[in-house]
Amino acid sequence: MRAILSCLLLLLFCGPKLVLAEGNPSWTTPIAPFRIADNLYYVGSQDLASYLVVTPKGDILINANLATSPSQIRASVEALGFHWSDIKVLLNGQAHFDHMAGAAEVVRETHAKNMVMDGDVSVVETGARTDFLSPSPNIPRYAPVHVDRVLHDGDTVSLGGVTLTAHKTAGHTRGCTTWTMRSHLPGEPAETIRNIVIVGGTGFWSEYHFVATAGHPVSYPGIAQDFQHTFSTLRALPCDVFLGAHGGYFDMLTKLKRYPQDGPRVFIDPVGYKEYVADAQETFEKALSKQEAAVAH
Repeated sequence: MRAILSCLLLLLFCGPKLVLAEGNPSWTTPIAPFRIADNLYYVGSQDLASYLVVTPKGDILINANLATSPSQIRASVEALGFHWSDIKVLLNGQAHFDHMAGAAEVVRETHAKNMVMDGDVSVVETGARTDFLSPSPNIPRYAPVHVDRVLHDGDTVSLGGVTLTAHKTAGHTRGCTTWTMRSHLPGEPAETIRNIVIVGGTGFWSEYHFVATAGHPVSYPGIAQDFQHTFSTLRALPCDVFLGAHGGYFDMLTKLKRYPQDGPRVFIDPVGYKEYVADAQETFEKALSKQEAAVAH
């Protein structure tokens, strides 16, 4: 299984991304929203993950996704019985268009405070024009949106007694963010509180340059070190419930097949989390070694 996962990650992370930029049906195909924890719900599509954190003082939305996604996300929020206007804070996992292009509309409709990790702020506020890969067909531009709060590694976002922690896991984007929180899962003993991890992203493709060559500088200064720090950070995070910016990160659709019988406990997957991180790191290290070898010769 590890070998299969490694091959899939290699194809996903190292191959051209243009096909994804042109559109992926799983990014726009709706899926019935569902509960993950007492105060955490999934409101995204089949693969583009969006999460609603519900509190007595208003709600937090993580990931606005594509420019066409807000209507789908809103329908899911309302299908759960919550109000779109109750969203007070918008967070994200990364500044690429598939996670941020819908942000301007979400902010316009809900007046939520947009909070973004340093490193991704200028990308968000320029609609991807300052992305380190821009201009590129793999980095579509989107409507710029003002950032109300600049986040830094280890910062917390609190609302209505619920706290999320932002971990800067840069490399995929300069401000890629992994979110953690603690919550109780329905059906478990009241005293059992789970560590929830929402991975922002660990991938890359052929446009990413970790080593300078005559034809290409590094994608940005320190990118290789950022990836290495990201894997160190992810390995150190305690994880019971494994989630991510894409459903594919945590094998969501497969786990949902067991949801009718087992409920939210299907997302308790500390082993799967460790395997995901190990495989992603191995994929990066192989790519780095290949680029270093090419320079040496």
